[in-house]
Amino acid sequence: MRECQPHQKLPTIFSYQTKVLKSAILSRLLLLILILLWRTLLTPYDTSAPLNPTCLNHPSSSPPPPLLPSLGSAIENGVVWDSVYFLRIAQCGYEYEQSYAFLPLLPACIFILSRTVFAPLVSLIGDRAVLALSGYVICNVAFVLAAIYFYRLSAVVLKDPNAALRASVLFCFNPASIFYSSIYSESLYALFSVGGLYYLESRANNTALVWLALSGFARSNGVLNAGYYGFQTMHQAYDAAFMRKRALLALQILLSGALRCMCIFVPFITFQTYGYHNICLGRSSDEMRPWCKARIPLLYNYIQSHYWGVGFLKYFQLKQLPNFLLASPILSLAVCSIIYYVKSRPEIVLSLGFQPSLEEKSSTVVIFSEDKSSNSPPISEKYTSRRQENHNIKLRKKMNQGGDPAECRIDHGSVEKLGYTSASILPYILHLSFMVATAFFVMHVQVATRFLSASPSLYWFASLLMYSPSISKTCGYMIWAYCSAYILLGSLLFSNFYPFT
Repeated sequence: MRECQPHQKLPTIFSYQTKVLKSAILSRLLLLILILLWRTLLTPYDTSAPLNPTCLNHPSSSPPPPLLPSLGSAIENGVVWDSVYFLRIAQCGYEYEQSYAFLPLLPACIFILSRTVFAPLVSLIGDRAVLALSGYVICNVAFVLAAIYFYRLSAVVLKDPNAALRASVLFCFNPASIFYSSIYSESLYALFSVGGLYYLESRANNTALVWLALSGFARSNGVLNAGYYGFQTMHQAYDAAFMRKRALLALQILLSGALRCMCIFVPFITFQTYGYHNICLGRSSDEMRPWCKARIPLLYNYIQSHYWGVGFLKYFQLKQLPNFLLASPILSLAVCSIIYYVKSRPEIVLSLGFQPSLEEKSSTVVIFSEDKSSNSPPISEKYTSRRQENHNIKLRKKMNQGGDPAECRIDHGSVEKLGYTSASILPYILHLSFMVATAFFVMHVQVATRFLSASPSLYWFASLLMYSPSISKTCGYMIWAYCSAYILLGSLLFSNFYPFT
């Protein structure tokens, strides 16, 4: 190991965030250029994008023609696949049963922006083009913000700003990039889920709760983020009951954790109740839809099964083999990341994180500790506070001698060396494992590329593969080739209304 050299300046977190910001903006500009290029060179498979029937709920007279119809048409031509549903909901509300498969956060944001900031543009390009423009702005801005929060989360969890930067740049150019630049809910979901996890790791539990709940208003899988609170509650209750011998505190922690988990479910349940009220109430038994009569009338599950054939093993058909191949890279990467972690830390996985080293547990993120409002630290922190204090003294001595703070920190803090294999990664691995199983066995498997694209541990593992000296550089080339190929393929196929994921 080389000596710490004097006058070396460690790049600040702000400078790293600036690099992530530039990467995020550059990636969105790249996608925009590719979309325009492919739309110019090729003829779309389906040319019905500009069609816009009158709203069923509130039909109105035809608006006057816009002053710049060609510009409005160019914007509307990019409204393909699920983007049609989101714009239709923003314009007309929930008209059809199948439209309830699309949660309301993105349509609501589109409606608000189109009626406020972009309202003066209606006379120029038309109402639907303004809605589409609002959707593009919201999704792309949300992605840029999500990338910044992704870096912050990565820096907190990995305790390595360089690894966090590499993973964040990879996230900016992820294989599902086309969906983060289109009118899809992926960007808003990534923003609120990643941002919520960052606030959770930063001990801002109330802020995290709001953000994670909003992720459930963006996509249905947002409810799975309740698992992070469940994991946190489990460890905090164990620490209170068995380490501190305070049964009443453990009960209080369990009740508080249960309420927080319920709060994350509230947006999704509220929306299902809204659908039940609109479709089922006020109808006779003969007119009721089948799901209305179920013991638990869950609209979302019925729509997925009835209209799109989603269900356990329903997609396991020979004709779907190309879709399994399309999803195989992201699924392979996810499975490898899980296996690598399990092999590296079997004691952590088997004990669900209850048996990390004392030093690691005291230095790990908030998922293992109580709220910052707690007056007394966990008992594991008491055992290691003196050891951590000694490390800090040595670090200050090195820095006073002109050493590199980052390098000296790694020399003295064994926890920082763990990175992707630290105990704090476990809840992310458990979350990813459930998502992978769902994508492979239940969903349309090709959707896995974007379904898993907001999982932080994927990029942390990919960054490890790409830059670890003990791993072949071929892995890094393959990962970048995969991302580049899917960005090119996605922008080509998706923007011209051909099937992608």
